[in-house]
Amino acid sequence: QVQLVESGGGLVQAGGSLKLSCAASGSIFSLNVMGWYRQAPGKQREWVAHITSRSSTAYVDSVKGRFTISRDNAKNTVYLQMNSLKPEDTAVYYCNVVGAGVPWGRGTQVTVSS
Repeated sequence: QVQLVESGGGLVQAGGSLKLSCAASGSIFSLNVMGWYRQAPGKQREWVAHITSRSSTAYVDSVKGRFTISRDNAKNTVYLQMNSLKPEDTAVYYCNVVGAGVPWGRGTQVTVSS
């Protein structure tokens, strides 16, 4: 069974940066679209970005120009570089294999103070 472990979250001031990592077990990684999602307190989980096996990317409008998703297939790891962070980016961030029904990991908390 594929397992996903997110890391790299923390507390940062507005305007700061963080880089999240997601390590995935299993051979599914290199063949699939990987996505980052987030869930803010009291809100539903939302899609943030995804990256295809050929490294094509897409982003939700609210993070375009500030976040960058990347992947290292040799390490079965996907990253999310987050710059110019805003308080509204505060959430638990999760990664997943898009459309594959993989159980969610624990996520990593990102808190942006104003």
